[in-house]
Amino acid sequence: MAVVLTSRGRTVTPEDVAFIRALIAAPPTASRRRLSEILCRAWNWVQPNGTLRAMVCRGLMLALHRSGQIELPARRWVTLNPLAQRRRPEPIVLDESPLQATLQALEPITFRQVRRTQEEATFNGLIEAHHYLGYTQPVGEHLKDLVSSGDQLLACLAWSSAPRHLGPRDRFIGWSAEARQRNLRLLAYNLRFLILPWVQVPHLASHLLGQMARRLPHDWESVYGHPVVFLETFVDPTRFAGTCYRAANWIWLGRTTGRGKDDQKHRPNRPLKEILGYPLSRRFRAILCG
Repeated sequence: MAVVLTSRGRTVTPEDVAFIRALIAAPPTASRRRLSEILCRAWNWVQPNGTLRAMVCRGLMLALHRSGQIELPARRWVTLNPLAQRRRPEPIVLDESPLQATLQALEPITFRQVRRTQEEATFNGLIEAHHYLGYTQPVGEHLKDLVSSGDQLLACLAWSSAPRHLGPRDRFIGWSAEARQRNLRLLAYNLRFLILPWVQVPHLASHLLGQMARRLPHDWESVYGHPVVFLETFVDPTRFAGTCYRAANWIWLGRTTGRGKDDQKHRPNRPLKEILGYPLSRRFRAILCG
């Protein structure tokens, strides 16, 4: 089968190109946005929760346009890139008096999923102020949790879509390239984990990881229409030993190559990091490889 382009798991053939050309010619007044929505419906190209993959589709059509395969209508307006123009989160003022206690004294500990709520700004501000990597807007599916005891905030955890290619993880799971493309959505990546610096509670971090492992599949399915069955994260060994993850029974999978997802020169350009994973089901391999 001849292939013109492959983008985000979608293979475009010459027959697909002909179909898109006919689609563009049929409603000559349609905008690029409208055309992408029509094509998504024609291909049934949707997210697990039923939402059209219109933005990804526009990227695919633009790639075909730039390569001369199709001729898109002229752009009607130029939208600002919200990621490029995004303001840094505002600082959050909290009582930073040292909190020294036992886990039992903090019970009950509560988790609040705050994405798309008024508390999301609090989450973003705390990560920006107190996490060594600062705040980065997650891309794709993601959730944000604030953890508290009564009125006392304790921690922040952010989870996002997993990286597409990760050698040690892929070998541990044992899935094929096709299965990875199909089931990568069933993985969640621990993008940020912050215990607020004035909170000094032994074993709190590993306890929260254990609680999140039980909560996350339900929370993810509630928002995105599908569960997750495997968790993963990176640990910078020059800063941390990953003790809380190991104490929560996460598994060491290997090390990154240090090249990043957009590497073009095949040489390390960033620190190597430890990769740790946590299966949420005993059948995770059967699910992910199926």
